[in-house]
Parts: sequence; C-alpha cells; structure tokens
Amino acid sequence: MSSEGATLIQQPEIDLNEVDALLKPYLGKKGMAIPVLQKLQERYGYLPRPALEYAAAQLKIPLSRLYGVATFYAQFKMQPRGRYIIRVCKGTACHIQGSPKVAERIEEILGIKVGETTPDLKFTLEEVACIGACALAPVMMINDEPHGRLTPDRIKEILDSYE
Repeated sequence: MSSEGATLIQQPEIDLNEVDALLKPYLGKKGMAIPVLQKLQERYGYLPRPALEYAAAQLKIPLSRLYGVATFYAQFKMQPRGRYIIRVCKGTACHIQGSPKVAERIEEILGIKVGETTPDLKFTLEEVACIGACALAPVMMINDEPHGRLTPDRIKEILDSYE
C-alpha cells in the first residue's frame, strides 16, 4: 500500500504446529522449496514470514534461498490477500473500451491502488494482461466470476454485491 495514510494489514498469528504438519512429507528431501511454498500459500493464502522462517529451519535451507524462490515466481504472494481478488483486464480490447477508467474507479471506491489489499482483507486489486473475454470488454473478474461491458458507473453496485 502507499506510504501516505496507508493502513497496515493485521497479519494473523501462525500456528507452527500446522506448518509442521504441512512440512512433514517434504522433510529430508531435496528440491522441495516450490512444493512447500505452494502448500504454505494454499493454507494461508500468502506466505507469512514466520512460516517461511520455520520452514527454512526445518528443511535445513537458508531463509534467503526460500525467500528467493518465493519472490521469483509471480504465483507466490508475500502479503495477505483479500477474500475477493479483483482482476481488471488491461489487454488491448479492454484498454480501448475503457479498462483504465474502470481500474481508477475501483481504486477510488476501495481506497487502494493496483497490487494492494483493503485493510479489512476483503478485496485485492490486480491488473492482468488478458482475461480472454474480449467480446465483453472491458472486463474484470472477481474471484472466478466475470463482469463485462463495464462502465465506471457500474463498479460500486458490483462491489457492493460482495459481502
């Protein structure tokens, strides 16, 4: 989040016993960084630092190596994400039909920028290269639900429908 007036997202406590259970099948095996990171993210929705530190120690690999793998691949998220992931298409058809204005309106309503999550962990806003629904341009997905032929005026009503 931006440094001006940003609200810090409260990160939940991590139960290291859960991390232990997730790690058990991978202990003593080489090349398990990616599967371990995938399991941790599947469980927590992101990669909490305490879980990474514990996993590195248990797997007997440097934290820097685990962190390096986690930050190299776009699939891994280092911060908590919202319950609803909003993906605004920025492909050519959507861009021409107004997706930048759609993204601006979402930012205005939620008080966050692209790549950020609301402090209540309800929404995360992302831009994606293409959703593949050009006939519905401009398009956004909220989790797995597409919303097409968007206008900035429709955004508030759509967002309000998510509890």
